[in-house]
Amino acid sequence: MSATQLAALARTVEPQLMLRRFLALDAVVTGANALAYLALSGPLGRFLGAGSGLLTGLGAFLAGYAAGVGLLSARRHPPTAGVRIVVEANLVWSAVSLAALALWLTPTTAGAVWTVLQALTVAGFAVLQHLALRARQLSQD
Repeated sequence: MSATQLAALARTVEPQLMLRRFLALDAVVTGANALAYLALSGPLGRFLGAGSGLLTGLGAFLAGYAAGVGLLSARRHPPTAGVRIVVEANLVWSAVSLAALALWLTPTTAGAVWTVLQALTVAGFAVLQHLALRARQLSQD
């Protein structure tokens, strides 16, 4: 992805703001997912073919994660180490989601599609955050 494409997605050419926006978007999407899992674990569990206990647990974890990423995005200069942790956590989440789908989950068709889509979305956040972090580092050199 070119710097121009990245800037167009972030709607800014300023690397610091770009990074904060991609972190904030991750926090909002993850937070919405967490709330849905927490508030609708029964109906969503039936629709996706997952236990409501699993969704409640994931929802609680995701709520905490979203809060952490949101706090990071609110910092004027998110620390490099914190951003790297988010990038790596997103990549791990994506890989574990796909492995779980292949190895031990037995979702409905909708659940299988949802698992793949959310894994790709989270991996996309990781790529955007990594590229924005790299752009920030290059702009500081």
